[in-house]
Amino acid sequence: MRVAMYYNNRDVRLEEMATPRIGPGEMLVQIFASSICGSDTMEWYRIRHAPLVLGHEIAGRVAEVGEGVKGFSKGDRVAATHHVPCFACHYCKSGHETVCDTLLGGTHFDPGGFCEYVRLPAINVERGTWLLPDEVTFETATFVEPLACVLRGQRFSSIRPGAAVLVLGSGIAGLLHVKLALANDAGLVVATDLSQERLALAQKYGAHHVLPAESDVAGEFRKLNSGRGADVVIVCAAAEAVCQQAFQAVGRGGVVLLFAPAPAGTVVPLSINDIFWRRDVTVTTSYAASPADCVEALEILRSKRVRVDDMITHRFGLAEAGKGFQLVAAGGGSLKVIINPQE
Repeated sequence: MRVAMYYNNRDVRLEEMATPRIGPGEMLVQIFASSICGSDTMEWYRIRHAPLVLGHEIAGRVAEVGEGVKGFSKGDRVAATHHVPCFACHYCKSGHETVCDTLLGGTHFDPGGFCEYVRLPAINVERGTWLLPDEVTFETATFVEPLACVLRGQRFSSIRPGAAVLVLGSGIAGLLHVKLALANDAGLVVATDLSQERLALAQKYGAHHVLPAESDVAGEFRKLNSGRGADVVIVCAAAEAVCQQAFQAVGRGGVVLLFAPAPAGTVVPLSINDIFWRRDVTVTTSYAASPADCVEALEILRSKRVRVDDMITHRFGLAEAGKGFQLVAAGGGSLKVIINPQE
């Protein structure tokens, strides 16, 4: 089969690889849509594992079903997640499925989503694969995992109806946060970015106000919110300056959600009293998504409570996957890039 082999963000090659063979409990899925996640272009993390086939936001048709598989048949339209927990360990039982040893130990696709066929391990078939409703296209289904991550983050940050929400960074994750916060009846949603193009998108998707990232974000937000800071600040761009903006902009009793990865060694100075003394601020993080989050995300997509078709800016066949990686790595001129390995 053909694969898009990743060497670095500027070197993604069309290569041949043997089609995976499945065993009991496993499935082979023919991939019809696989979207490029921003994490796929984190060279500081990816290059040490290269060459490899990336891609974890996938949808396709079941091509083969292994012995013992129940609930799926050849030809079924499915979406799958690469992150599945054991549901039995200390972390799973405490509601932190995404730091489960089983998940962190590797429950990944073979070889990855940017290829013609993917082998789903038995644990992924059992706990992380879902039939697609007729209303959900393959392209829309690639948003199941990223939207599920956003769902989990907003659940951890306890966004209530009427809440004042500040989203720092208007890339794909930030814009999904904007859309979901609005769908959940946030009272005020403000987005920031360095890019005027991204700010325009945030407005298009319903943000009540947008602010240039280089402005006095904390001061301007308070002007928009009757002098109060944000109930929830979602950090979708993990630069030191952005994190400082978050701590300055959050209001008393508010939550700062750290949602974006940062290069190893990134450190943010923090004055304890700025978040503790008469402020009662919570700082939390959210990594990845649980299967339950994916189920909820799929239903949101089916019902169109959050629409994502207008977020797809580019589509490429497998041979042109490298162009997609360069677009995403550049950070401008694209939003969601979809690869169809059958083209």
